[in-house]
Amino acid sequence: MAAQRIYLDYNATAPLLSAAREAMLDALGAANPSSVHAEGRAARRIVEDARRDVAELVNGRSEHVVFTSGATEAASMLLTPEWTMGRAPLRFSRVYVSAADHPCLLGGGRFSPESVERIGVTQDGLVDLAALERALDAHDRTEGQPLVAVHAANNETGVIQPVEDVGRLVKKAGGVTIIDAVQAAGRVQLDISKTCTDFLILSSHKLGGPKGVGALVGGADLMMPTALVKGGGQEKGHRAGTENVPGIAGFGAATRQALFSLNHMEAVRSRREEIEKAVLELVPGALIYGQNSERLANTVLFSIPGMKAETAQIAFDLNGIALSAGSACSSGKVGPSHVLQAMDYGEQAGALRVSIGVETEDEDIQRFRAALQKIATKRRTTNAAA
Repeated sequence: MAAQRIYLDYNATAPLLSAAREAMLDALGAANPSSVHAEGRAARRIVEDARRDVAELVNGRSEHVVFTSGATEAASMLLTPEWTMGRAPLRFSRVYVSAADHPCLLGGGRFSPESVERIGVTQDGLVDLAALERALDAHDRTEGQPLVAVHAANNETGVIQPVEDVGRLVKKAGGVTIIDAVQAAGRVQLDISKTCTDFLILSSHKLGGPKGVGALVGGADLMMPTALVKGGGQEKGHRAGTENVPGIAGFGAATRQALFSLNHMEAVRSRREEIEKAVLELVPGALIYGQNSERLANTVLFSIPGMKAETAQIAFDLNGIALSAGSACSSGKVGPSHVLQAMDYGEQAGALRVSIGVETEDEDIQRFRAALQKIATKRRTTNAAA
């Protein structure tokens, strides 16, 4: 009988939690939450309970949560020049993003390409605060305000960004700060009330909820972007379309579990350290990216010198280990990492990402070590025979 496969790709998507599955199944027959009859009101309670749960994860307010089809839609909604402040129009003339951001931010949303400015990162993977400050100082406020969008934690390296420092710089410049908290949520404590962050972006499936559901959470609801999806008055007019009640129910269940998971990150970190120990012991010359920065407890991005990323990924897959060659946001394509390029590492040959969760067990780490040893030994033998 074949050994059970080991899943070490939580940053791509976390396995669906049983609590989320049960919540979705219970809500599958829900009525339209906009209906005023008893069945509609029951569906509305499901949505509003989940909204409260999502807000609690980031210490926000439920009335400031807008559900979307995912984090990419939330980013596209927020990254627009056209906003309102109450009933008054508000315009942003330029958006500043980190060069190591997720593609949904790098694309600049509804801004024209010439209005998107990328801010570099250090070789440790941190956004260059001095460069951001210079860019904001040079911003022409006669054309509109600055909008800054950066990730809280990098999806490839796990490097945690100085979002409070970013927020202070943006506030000083009279701008708005959007934080992509997709990878950070459930792994580090988030508190929108204690930072200069104006909006957070969240994704259900990174937390163990269903795919196809996300949210933006605002620090307030007076200032909002113009709607991306227009039609009915759902989500207070910010996002039209009948709510995905089962998906939202699963999202809410996943956020409740994420609050519990925050208390177990040290155990996750310990297993990550065992992974790094195996990499450094078994692969001469291996490099762990972002090692000198604070990182998510669950993420390791490393290189196997002289071995292509796709070759190494396939080798692990054949050994029953599921992991990534960088991020999983390009329809399965494996290519040079824009994150490593932004960190000035060039086109590294073997950047592999291992990302784990609270459910990952010691035996899983041992299986990873055994597979890595087998792959490393075979590579040395092949190189010696060449």
